[in-house]
Amino acid sequence: MGTIERFQERVRAAASDRQPLCIRGGGSKDWYGGAPQGAVLDTRDHAGIVDYEPTELVVTARCGTPLAEIEALLARHNQMLAFEPPHFSATATVGGTVAAGLSGPRRGSSGATRDFVLGARLLDGKGDVLAFGGKVMKNVAGYDVSRMLAGSMGTLGLLLEVSLKVLPRPFAEATLRFEMSEIDAIRRLNEWGGQPLPLSGSAWCGGQLALRLSGAEAAVDAAMRLLGGEAVPHPDAAAFWTDLREQRHAFFTGSEPLWRLSVPSTTGALVLGGDQLIEWGGAQRWLRTGGDAATADTVRRTAQACGGHATLFRGGDKGSGVFQPLAPVLARIHARMKDAFDPAHIFNPGRLYPESA
Repeated sequence: MGTIERFQERVRAAASDRQPLCIRGGGSKDWYGGAPQGAVLDTRDHAGIVDYEPTELVVTARCGTPLAEIEALLARHNQMLAFEPPHFSATATVGGTVAAGLSGPRRGSSGATRDFVLGARLLDGKGDVLAFGGKVMKNVAGYDVSRMLAGSMGTLGLLLEVSLKVLPRPFAEATLRFEMSEIDAIRRLNEWGGQPLPLSGSAWCGGQLALRLSGAEAAVDAAMRLLGGEAVPHPDAAAFWTDLREQRHAFFTGSEPLWRLSVPSTTGALVLGGDQLIEWGGAQRWLRTGGDAATADTVRRTAQACGGHATLFRGGDKGSGVFQPLAPVLARIHARMKDAFDPAHIFNPGRLYPESA
């Protein structure tokens, strides 16, 4: 019996008994979202790169394939996953990467995880294998289910295989450092974001703004002359952006709850107390603050008032939910999608919203 047949057998038995399954790859993001529930369905045996043609800028891999293996292959051809997915552990798999839907520092300029998902094969709650999208960039018609799987936390089914768009590595890269306040940093990031500059990453914390430039060597050199600032040596810069992506930066240490706020980039300084780190040209705000229920409500209301949303990323009391509550209309759509793909509600119950448990 093959791996997929074994998965189908497990899923059909679980659906018949209405026993929850915890879809799990390397477990590198077990802490993200609601607490895992149910018997573990380990995906790591279903691994391997199915197809990769560098000239087509697409890689297809099975869900249990280590993320590091894919990135190493791409690096040998001077290509990359441009959304810079965080690993958080050497055990990270491509299936878990897409299911979590997390992106790194380059997301503000290159796009999010979902923007790079071209196609997927999914095992649904009935044990059927479904295929969506494809392996080329111009093949999406109708409702784009494959991209919807990004960030679904495995609640819709077991992602068996995924095709991802890849991009060439930039010819040149440089990082600049500036001393400036939070208000000035937000203003300058939005000013620079409206100019034809090769920006590929930004991070403000503790009075310092780091700005990454990527692209043709002439474009990077011209931007450095225009912007000024202090040039960061390449080894130090590479370590900085990796540590930021993997949350090894000093800001992320500590026991306080960590909030992730997604807001319009033009949003001014958020007065919420605690420490903040700003990424993606002002569109992503990390916040470390107190963890009582009143604080959680304040954080979410503040983000919503700005036209954004807040996620309790790490730590804190997850009893009231991790992600911003959905509006009634969206909640009904969410419930219908769950019912369609997972009628018995066996896949990763509660990882997104308590209502899906």
